Amino acid sequence: MQKLLSQIPAINKILLLDEIKSLLAQYPENFVKDIVKKEVEKIKIGILNGECTEVLPVEELVKEIAREVKKQDRLSLRRVINATGTILHTNLGRSLLSESVKENLIDVAFNYSNLEFDIEGKARGSRYTHLIDIIKRLTGAEDVLVVNNNAAAVMLTLSTLANEKEIVVSRGELVEIGGAFRIPEIIKLSGGTPIEVGTTNKTHLRDYENVINEKTGALLKVHTSNYKILGFTKEVTNQEIADLAHKNNLVAINDLGSGQFVDFRPYGLPYEPTVKEVLDSGIDVVTFSGDKLLGGPQAGIIVGKKEYIAAMKKNQLTRALRVDKMTIAALEATLKLYLDEEKALTEIPTLHMISISKEELQKKAEIFKNKVAHLDFGVDIIEDKAEVGGGSYPASYLDSIAVRLTHSSISSTELEKALLHEVDIPIITRIKDNSIILDMRTLRSREFDIVISSLEVVTK
Repeated sequence: MQKLLSQIPAINKILLLDEIKSLLAQYPENFVKDIVKKEVEKIKIGILNGECTEVLPVEELVKEIAREVKKQDRLSLRRVINATGTILHTNLGRSLLSESVKENLIDVAFNYSNLEFDIEGKARGSRYTHLIDIIKRLTGAEDVLVVNNNAAAVMLTLSTLANEKEIVVSRGELVEIGGAFRIPEIIKLSGGTPIEVGTTNKTHLRDYENVINEKTGALLKVHTSNYKILGFTKEVTNQEIADLAHKNNLVAINDLGSGQFVDFRPYGLPYEPTVKEVLDSGIDVVTFSGDKLLGGPQAGIIVGKKEYIAAMKKNQLTRALRVDKMTIAALEATLKLYLDEEKALTEIPTLHMISISKEELQKKAEIFKNKVAHLDFGVDIIEDKAEVGGGSYPASYLDSIAVRLTHSSISSTELEKALLHEVDIPIITRIKDNSIILDMRTLRSREFDIVISSLEVVTK
């Protein structure tokens, strides 16, 4: 043991090596020195515990130090490549912003802006004015308010319009979204009392009628994110909810969850009402997300009757839930693309991934297959199923095309791990039948060369 310990190079000598000097020139001195000390200490502990029977050659130790320096210097939140086939992958940041948003986002983020300044009036303005006109035009709403996510939008709506009142909701719509946020708990947090009606699979209009009393404040419909009830079912329509609410001087609210401006039926998905259609049905207030089917940044968008939105703007919660200038810049630029639906389908990544044809996916797969041909893989182009994700279109799938890679000597599990840990940009894939699956619906053509280079690194 003592012989092994004596073979460990001294820290001051390691710091004099050219490779370490190079690291010291690139990174903070204390940062590099700390890692050198920890790597040397790791070897000592290994020897003392009997886990290490030989000391790494200095060259290998230097490489390990360099790897650790680069690893620890990385930002925690960083880019990854999504080859899973799940478009709105919640763990991977949901929707991607359009490239056309970048210029406006950079311009606002790195310069002063008229965030709360009325240029024409030379007076203080409101940050929400930048989004009102465009959203009203796209949805037909009387007024608009944007907060930091849809859970906040629901809570602000209920807190303002039904505080200390009963809020009626179908048992089949008592949703729990990601992170264990539950509709009943959000209702309670907003100051309301949830009143469950109907059963899990069937709710009738009479179920709502039977519980309305002087304590009732609102009738709430909630999109069933992440699940779908099939078979012997019945739900009350938006128009029926709206008519019943107005008949009893109540507010009709719809938490759409994802929310969309485009009908995706032509691309193989089932019918879901657009935000405009829900408002046209008579619903007073609709809430939905900005970073799901809309294809923008994280935000909670509230649209509806002017009197109700005006009341929300006066709620003290609004300031706590407000969005920043970068969210507004990204959202406004995204929304402007919707003025031309064809442009939106082409330039908003989420919409493009949903609407791209199998023929185009096949072409992408063939290009990728040719690019990977020089590597030691068995390569197949296969039919696959992709999904929208993010709680949108539960139990519905998009026909897709994928490339299946099988290595002659490296298992799929080892490859998957290497593509996560041994490359600069982690690549998120799926495994099936000891093969790596790369879905062409979410893997973008611009990322092909990065993936090929990464495959070269992990198989050399």
